[in-house]
Amino acid sequence: MMRPILIVEGIEKTYLGRDGVLRALRDISFEVGAGEFVTLLGPSGCGKTTLLRILGGLLEPAAGKIYIDGHLLSKPRREVGFVFQKPSLLPWRTVLGNVTLPLEIQKQNVLSAKEKALELLELVGLLGFESAYPHELSVGMQQRVSIARALIHEPSILLLDEPFGSLDAITREQMNLELLRIWEASKKTVVMVTHDIQEAIFLADRVLIMSPRPGHIEAIVPIDLPRPRHPEMVYREGFGTLFRRVHTIIGAPAST
Repeated sequence: MMRPILIVEGIEKTYLGRDGVLRALRDISFEVGAGEFVTLLGPSGCGKTTLLRILGGLLEPAAGKIYIDGHLLSKPRREVGFVFQKPSLLPWRTVLGNVTLPLEIQKQNVLSAKEKALELLELVGLLGFESAYPHELSVGMQQRVSIARALIHEPSILLLDEPFGSLDAITREQMNLELLRIWEASKKTVVMVTHDIQEAIFLADRVLIMSPRPGHIEAIVPIDLPRPRHPEMVYREGFGTLFRRVHTIIGAPAST
């Protein structure tokens, strides 16, 4: 692993419910290297999204600390971009308008913001759609807009919360390839939540496997598959070996 850009130390998260205190996350610690692609995998309800929101400064942990490039995280920061499960685009703004929104909020130069947005739309394969509105795009294209918007302020870390979970299998495979292409071109550090074992292995340098609630890092599995990744890799023995190893740890129903 390259130098750590994200350090997570002893993160805990609790909620007060009708039956008392609910412990969502338990003593979570790990590091992510600069430029690394890490996937967070675990059963539903294990706290993956909660953890990701804490990493983004959107939720406050009950205990523990997070450091980004050596600085303690206490609130959302420009160094972190976040892509949610749903695109969450403003329907009355064009593609270009949605991408430039973060820079407009920061009151940056409008012309400069548009130039950056067009560069990012080219990166995500949407140049030519800048005047389109969200309802004119497929869900996969809308998520590409979301990724471009998350990258517009030049974060060093990109957090993705199951961004392709609602897509059909074929489109999801295409979007995984697109995400890898964008990652390789942008050199960002990526932490992505998924509940799909095949997706987690195909994308990642390492898979962090979470236990059922209270979520804890049960195991960290290095993925020694060569890059660039190709769809046919999932049919090779090396991929199958990794799938069986992760499946055994997570205890999920086998599907590959």
